[in-house]
Amino acid sequence: MKGRTRLLLGLACALLALVVVGVVLQAVRTLLWDLSYFLPPWLLTPILLLGLTLLATAVVQVGLPWWREQQATARRRPTQPLQAPTNRRDAADQSLSNIDRLIERLESDIARESLQAERDRVNEELQRGDLVVVVFGTGSSGKTSLIRALLQKMVGDVGAPMGLTKETRSYRLRLKGLNRGLQLVDTPGILEAGDDGLSREDQARRRAIRADLLLVVVDGDLRASELAVVRSIADLGKRLLLVLNKRDLRGVDEEKQLLQVLRSRCTGLLSNADVLACSAAPQSIPQPGRRPLQPKPDVMDLMQRLAVVLQAEGEELIADNILLQCRNLDSRGRDLLNQQRIRDAKRCVDRYCWIGAGVVAATPLPGVDLLSTAAVNAQMVVEIAGIYGIEMSKERAKELAVSVGRTLATLGMVKGAMSLLGTALTLNLPTLLVGRAIQGVTAAWLTRVAGSSFIRFFEQDQDWGDGGMQDAVQEAFQLNRRETSLQRFLETAMRQVVEPLQRSTKRQLPPQPGPREEGGAADRGHQEQ
Repeated sequence: MKGRTRLLLGLACALLALVVVGVVLQAVRTLLWDLSYFLPPWLLTPILLLGLTLLATAVVQVGLPWWREQQATARRRPTQPLQAPTNRRDAADQSLSNIDRLIERLESDIARESLQAERDRVNEELQRGDLVVVVFGTGSSGKTSLIRALLQKMVGDVGAPMGLTKETRSYRLRLKGLNRGLQLVDTPGILEAGDDGLSREDQARRRAIRADLLLVVVDGDLRASELAVVRSIADLGKRLLLVLNKRDLRGVDEEKQLLQVLRSRCTGLLSNADVLACSAAPQSIPQPGRRPLQPKPDVMDLMQRLAVVLQAEGEELIADNILLQCRNLDSRGRDLLNQQRIRDAKRCVDRYCWIGAGVVAATPLPGVDLLSTAAVNAQMVVEIAGIYGIEMSKERAKELAVSVGRTLATLGMVKGAMSLLGTALTLNLPTLLVGRAIQGVTAAWLTRVAGSSFIRFFEQDQDWGDGGMQDAVQEAFQLNRRETSLQRFLETAMRQVVEPLQRSTKRQLPPQPGPREEGGAADRGHQEQ
C-alpha cells in the first residue's frame, strides 16, 4: 500500500513538473512571437538571453539570501532534543565542553591561556581517583594533630612530613573498606593577623572550595567570624563535618553542652550527626614517681563518621565537587566574555558616533532631526547584536532604533543635549561654525546614549529590565552627562568634528586682499613690463 502511494505521488510530481515546463516554454514562444513584430530576427536571441540573465540575477539576489537564512534557521533549530546528562560525570563532561566553546570565543591570549589552564586542572580533577578531604580551621585548633591521629589508624603511606603548617600539604592514604584512595589536606590557619595571615587564609579558602569533604576543626564555641567563614563555604554546597577537638580538657557534661551549642549554631548547615568531638593530641597525665602517662588520641567517633560518609556519599561528593568547579569556571569564562563584548560594543558605538557626526556636520539638517542619521542607527544595532552572538534582521534593528529615538525625543533629551553641548561649544567656536558643530556633536552624543542603552539591552538577554526602555535610556543619559565622561567626550569631539570643520571652512573662504597681495601684483606687473 505504501509503495503504491509513493508511486502515485511520484507520478503526480512528474506530471506537475511537465506542466510547469510546458507553461514556461509556451510563455517564451509567445513572447518571441510578439517581439518578432517589432524587432528584427537577429535581435530576438540577444533579447531572450538578456531577459534570462536578468531573471537569473533576480533569483540569485533574492532567492539565495532567503535560502541561506532558511538554512541558518534550520541549523539553529535542534533536529532532536538535547540529551540530558544521565549522571554527574556526564554533566561535568558537558560543562567542560561548554567551557571549551567559551575559550574559543575569547580574543585575549592572556585570558584564554589562564582559563585553559584552569580548565585543564578541573579535567584532571575529574579523572583522578582519590577523595580529597581538607582539614580547615584556625591555627590553634589542632588540625595537624588531628591528621597525625587519623594516620595512626589508617593503612597507607604518608606523603609529607608533619610540622607547623604554613602552606597546604597533602597526605595520601587508604581507608579500610573504601575503594578509593584518600587525600588528607592540611591547610594554614584562618583568621590570623597581618598580611601573611591574610595570604595564608586565602590559600586555605581556595583549597577548601576544591575539597570533596571538609573537616572544620574548632577547639571551643564557634566565634562569629568562624561561623561566617563556615557558612560561606557551606552555601557553595560543600559537605562539612564540624569537629570539636580537645575533648580531654572538658568533662562529659561540659562536652555535651558545648556540642549542643555548636549544633544549634549550625542548624540548617549540618545535621546533628555531623557535629562530633575528638581529642587529637591528649595532654599527658602526671604520675608521681613515674613517667607521665600519654593517652592515645581519641578519634574513633570521627573515624566512624568519616567512613560512613565517604562510603555512602563518596562518589556523589566527587561529582558534586567537580560540577561546582565547572560552574565556577563557566561563570569566570562568561565574565571574561562579557567584558570583551562590552569593549567591542563600546568601540562600535564610538565608531558610529563620529560617522553620524561627520554626516550631520557636513550636511546640516533643518531643525534638530538628528535621530534618523545618528542616534537611531539600525546598522549599529545589528553590529552590537552580532557582538553578543545574536542574529538580528535589519527590520527588527530599525524597530529598536526608532523606539529608542522616540524615547529620546519624548523625554526631551534631544533639546537637553543641544543645550548642554551648545553651551560648551559656543564659548570656543566662531559664529560661522557653531550651528553645524552643535548639530554634529549632538548627533554623536545621542548616538552614544542610544548605544549605551542597546548594550544594556543585549547584556540582559534582550530585556530592558523592570523599568522598561525609558528607565534604560534615562540611566544611559545620566551616565553620559557626568562631568568626567562629558569632558572626555568634548575633547574627542573637538578632534573629530570641530577641527575638521575649521579646516574645511578655511579652504572654502575666498582669499582676502591685503597689502602683501597688492605688492605682489605690482611686482608681477613690473616683471611683465
